[in-house]
Amino acid sequence: MISQLPVTEKEPINLQGGWPTPRLHPVEAMRAATLELFARDDIDELLKYGPEHGDLSLRSNLGEWLSSSYGAPAGPIGGDRIIVSNGASNGLAVILQKFADVTVTRNIWMVEPTYFLACPVFRDAGYGDCIRGVPEGPDGIDLVYFEKALEELEAGQHEALPSRLPSKTPKNGYPKIFRHILYMVPTFSNPSGRTMSLAQREKLVRVARKHDVLIVTDDVYDLLHWTPGHEAVPGNTTRLLPRMVDVDRSLEGTNEFGNAVSNGSFSKIVAPGVRVGWLESTPAFIKAMGTVGATVSGGCQGHLSSLVLNQMLSNGAITQHLENVLIPTYSRRYDAMVGAIRRLLFPFGVKIMEDPQDPAKIGASEGLAGGFFLYITFPQDGSLPPTEEIASFALEEYSLRIAPGKLFTVTDKASNREARSNEYISGARLCWAWHEEDVLVEGIQRLARVLNHLHR
Repeated sequence: MISQLPVTEKEPINLQGGWPTPRLHPVEAMRAATLELFARDDIDELLKYGPEHGDLSLRSNLGEWLSSSYGAPAGPIGGDRIIVSNGASNGLAVILQKFADVTVTRNIWMVEPTYFLACPVFRDAGYGDCIRGVPEGPDGIDLVYFEKALEELEAGQHEALPSRLPSKTPKNGYPKIFRHILYMVPTFSNPSGRTMSLAQREKLVRVARKHDVLIVTDDVYDLLHWTPGHEAVPGNTTRLLPRMVDVDRSLEGTNEFGNAVSNGSFSKIVAPGVRVGWLESTPAFIKAMGTVGATVSGGCQGHLSSLVLNQMLSNGAITQHLENVLIPTYSRRYDAMVGAIRRLLFPFGVKIMEDPQDPAKIGASEGLAGGFFLYITFPQDGSLPPTEEIASFALEEYSLRIAPGKLFTVTDKASNREARSNEYISGARLCWAWHEEDVLVEGIQRLARVLNHLHR
């Protein structure tokens, strides 16, 4: 094992937060795009309330960009399938405002481990008593568990919904209310890093259609992908798996409003402060999203920032930033972190939950890594204490912050906790997006010292 080193004052290292390093923000490209925008003859007109769905030029450019990035398996993505939001968090909230009703929507389902800060969005919308966890499993979601739970609800084995009549109906502007909402991150999942296979995506869409489920996917990490252990090459043509919204569009039997919506954002690929994202679904779904009250009152959310980003899409600045800055940087950081974990943590029995370089674990990601996070699990043979104790000791004694597994638990009343997977609770999420390579390695070194100290 690693020799115990004396504890000294150290600069804090945060492997918990999910933020991009500020130095990676494309400040010069944004400045140039802003100057180009304000030099336009029609700038006065552009600064009016923006159209509810967002600037048509941006929506069209987004559609072309997404079509190119994902290969458009069901044909080109038109602007009528896109509405501009002010980020993925807001996108999630407004979906609930238009397509869910507490008197009709039976449950909010969250694939677990989950992005824990999505939970307050559901609670604020009045669904605190309706949130349920679904085990993730090695292929993105435990479909057996999910469909069985849906069937039990339909068979009346759980408490009934409130007796009052629905307040949202087609007559007053709500053309479709879904019986269930499923929230998930199917590609480079936050927190586990797992990617769902195409076959599993197709099965899930069929289950969703059968049981009137709207699948809401945070597709915010997809475009950040690379092959581990290889230098990232600009212009990499590696195709990503179709998103859930692509699968829903491609499979025979899709309906007017669909059963999937893609929640995208520029926060991870430009800068969080721009507060611009987008929703993509069927034209009917997107048309209805333009009638959300706050949007009707105030117009496009994040309008000015979205115009700047449209300049950057048009002149190729966002694609260049992805290919020349973000992907090479994150791939080096990922390799540095994984290399340190292999050298320093594997001797303690630590494992990487989704490891593209482990032949025994190469799954749906087809050898690709990406996003912001990886997930490590600690041995449960008694050689180490619970993860919360490891995390607490690391923070107190080594100024190292990691995210323990229980943070990503879905807290609910209805679910049988014992029937759900607890594998992730014995681990922690680590983020490589904030710190530079040398600091990431030092962070793993500190964690190794923590484990050495706590090892029984």
